[in-house]
Amino acid sequence: MTEQHSHRFERGTDGPKVIVVGVDGSDSSLRAAAYAAGLARRQHALLAVVYVQPVMTAGAALGAPVAETTDEIAEDLIAQIRDATERLKGIFEVRWEFHTFPGDPYNGLVKAADDLKADAVVVGASEQAGHRIVGSVAVRLVKAGRWPVTVVP
Repeated sequence: MTEQHSHRFERGTDGPKVIVVGVDGSDSSLRAAAYAAGLARRQHALLAVVYVQPVMTAGAALGAPVAETTDEIAEDLIAQIRDATERLKGIFEVRWEFHTFPGDPYNGLVKAADDLKADAVVVGASEQAGHRIVGSVAVRLVKAGRWPVTVVP
């Protein structure tokens, strides 16, 4: 009797090689980044830190310098990550990259995970009460069923 195996392409070998983590400056996203960094270190994986910059419609952007604000958030996140990396140098070595993608958080993270060929996605649990009813980014990523998703409280 012959055994049949499905011949699906498998990225990596024993564990994830690219871990995407979504950050937005919230406490839960920073905890997710810390968790993902530990996972990346243990797996010798690349940590892709992703900030999704909101895209506002022309009408909404008229009254506020939205692009400048989101650029400042991105720069602040990079500074925080660099600072944390510098403090841990010599103790923990983690390969990381910072990426920004435009859009809403869900579609931005999906594009990031696809473009970066993610093996795993890590996000923080939503801190917004409305998401318990409508569904958070984390729940939507899990339902997409395209990568293992870890939700960090």
